[in-house]
Amino acid sequence: MSLDKPDHPIRDPAHLLPAVATSDSPQHKRKHASRFIVWGIILLVFFLAFWWVMHRHDTAAKPARGAGGVVPVMPATAQQGNIGIYQEAIGTVTPVYTSSITAQVTGVVTAVHYREGQFVKEGDPLVDIDSRQYRANLLTAQGTLLHDQGILAEAQMDLERYKQAWAKNAIPRQTYEDQEKVVLQDEGTVKQDEGAVQFDQVQVDFCHIVAPISGRVGLRLIDPGNLVTASGTTPLVVIAQVQPITVIFTLAEDALGQVLPRMKSGAKLTVDAFDRSAQSKIASGTLLTLDNQVDTTTGTVKARAQFDNRDGKLYPNEFVNARLLVNTLQNVTLLPTSTVQHNDKSTYVYVLTNNKAQLQAVKVGAIDGDTSQVTGVNPGQVVANSSFDKLQSGSRVKISPQGATPIQSSGSSTP
Repeated sequence: MSLDKPDHPIRDPAHLLPAVATSDSPQHKRKHASRFIVWGIILLVFFLAFWWVMHRHDTAAKPARGAGGVVPVMPATAQQGNIGIYQEAIGTVTPVYTSSITAQVTGVVTAVHYREGQFVKEGDPLVDIDSRQYRANLLTAQGTLLHDQGILAEAQMDLERYKQAWAKNAIPRQTYEDQEKVVLQDEGTVKQDEGAVQFDQVQVDFCHIVAPISGRVGLRLIDPGNLVTASGTTPLVVIAQVQPITVIFTLAEDALGQVLPRMKSGAKLTVDAFDRSAQSKIASGTLLTLDNQVDTTTGTVKARAQFDNRDGKLYPNEFVNARLLVNTLQNVTLLPTSTVQHNDKSTYVYVLTNNKAQLQAVKVGAIDGDTSQVTGVNPGQVVANSSFDKLQSGSRVKISPQGATPIQSSGSSTP
């Protein structure tokens, strides 16, 4: 039997698979080129969309910021006035005198005369201590003094008789001279007795404690019936003078160049005491003096100001904000601080003229709260005090019907 050969020859199966393009083939290069074109078109579309959005935003904002839009503004008028130059610091209210009274003798407290928080005057009774033993000692010392004074008087009489007798040669000179020395000895004894009497009198006086200064007493620290000792350190009463009262605060050493010339000229520099928030003024006083040296650790010098404190608003050891008026600038141009704008290059304001805003560079000097001293504008000129985010040089503006913001002159100095 013979096998019939097929009509077509059998081919390799690999010839039946699709051809794979290599990296160097023209087909592969065309595919990469098409990808770059697609991504380029996508990026171009995104760029055109972003440009269109930004252009539309600028077009919408242009009527408000450009010359064609009208910006409503609040005006403020530059005025001529006075403004103070201040130095500010944190201070502590400090009494002029503070007296902590302790017992000078040992004894039982018999009476407490003061009331807590009472204002006392110098010499008012405060505390009594049992003085009977000290009065007895005083009486004994007085008796000894009288006794020795009698002996001295007798010796002086004998000395006078000896003197007359010696003048007549009735006694030897040695007897007369010995009597002179006896008189001197008796005089010394009397001096000692007088000292003992004075000491005992002081002890008796210590039993009746009176106010050494005028001021306000604190809480009661001792009650009748308690034993106090002369060596004790616990105070019986504390008195603080509060009228007048002082505030001690610190100044930077750089401020001495402003303060010292004013003090040497005899000017009374005003110091205002404000509360902790620095919003409410408590009292006004005058600068008394500066410390005699600068603290090298902080670079500051202490200052003391005195206040009448008639209303008692300043309380001992209270923290306050002190404002020292160093000088007052007279007849300068003043503007509200809110009208002055800043950027990284200059300080400027928008001057309003013929319903248009013009950017004007200014220089700021002294600042007192909401008021600033400026140069670059003249008194009477009107500047913008609002809508700064919409203003630019040349913008058309509409003045608000509220009118110009008033400015109050500040600062005063007594020469």
